Amino acid sequence: MKFDLETVLFFSLSFLSVVSAIFMITRRNPINSALFLILNFFTISGLYLLLKAQFIAIIQVLVYMGAIMVLFVFVIMLLNLQFEKKKIESFTYKSLTSILLAIMLFGILGYTVYFGFEGKFKGMSDKALEMGTAEKLGTELFTNYSFPFELASFLLLAAIVGAIVLAKKKFE
Repeated sequence: MKFDLETVLFFSLSFLSVVSAIFMITRRNPINSALFLILNFFTISGLYLLLKAQFIAIIQVLVYMGAIMVLFVFVIMLLNLQFEKKKIESFTYKSLTSILLAIMLFGILGYTVYFGFEGKFKGMSDKALEMGTAEKLGTELFTNYSFPFELASFLLLAAIVGAIVLAKKKFE
């Protein structure tokens, strides 16, 4: 394996993504968890850029880091969560078993990733540069995948109408 800039960026962004995800779920303060989630979204966006999927990377930044995280932080601030007192947890056989099973799972996943894909992918295809663009994505979405796209938009419309009907019943 050659270590050029792209490989180093991939491994560093992957490591940072996994670490920020672990920190996100282990923090007690919800604001810290939200900040680690923003860092995770940023690293995932960087991985999309390395895969030459520019459109998805920009959408990741705009939609998730922009809109969704503002909503999360707003809800956290609105709820005004207080710190809970630490509960003393005893070390039981359940926790020991879960830790050992998690270590086994990650070992099997690491073995599969390392030996399962070794030497199979030498480099990126020439079509990879055009696959991640907004033009190519729109062309595929509205030609080959027009029925699933319309079906998803219909389901979203039905969900919006249902939410409005339920909200209107509460206020009446």
